[in-house]
Amino acid sequence: MLVSAPPGFEPDVAFEPASLGPVIADHAHADGREIIVGDGASELHISLKGGDTARRPAVILPIDSAFALRVDVAARFYHRLQGKRIGLLPRALRLTSLQKRHLIQRLHAFDVRADGGGPRDIAAAVLNAHREAALPAIEWKSSAARRKANRLIQDAIALVNGGYLKLLRGR
Repeated sequence: MLVSAPPGFEPDVAFEPASLGPVIADHAHADGREIIVGDGASELHISLKGGDTARRPAVILPIDSAFALRVDVAARFYHRLQGKRIGLLPRALRLTSLQKRHLIQRLHAFDVRADGGGPRDIAAAVLNAHREAALPAIEWKSSAARRKANRLIQDAIALVNGGYLKLLRGR
């Protein structure tokens, strides 16, 4: 979020959306503008509050649990405004291949459950435990695949019901 810099501060960079990449959307409203800029790999959402913001930009950084991440993103934005290349996402937002695999499994489990599937279906479709999923009820009840499927269901529900916000905050 950008606002006009207070009197006495003279920013050394003006904000020109097109210098950041192709402008995907630019919507003016009573409070200012909302702009989305693409860079090939992602989108940058920018909110400008007030009329003089583009000429005298200042970044607003709420002091909350994501403050350190916001500072990193603001620094990356500043470097981008100066025409410098920026590298990968901030470390807090990067996912390992194992984390990606677990997230995919959770979302897949959520989809199977949303389509009416139960733990056996999730064990077969997501965990690739076809043999265990086909066990008789008495054996299935104590199987590791059942425990994993139930845990996956709980994790998937938590992720979809707001747990994903931790990822966006770098936790």
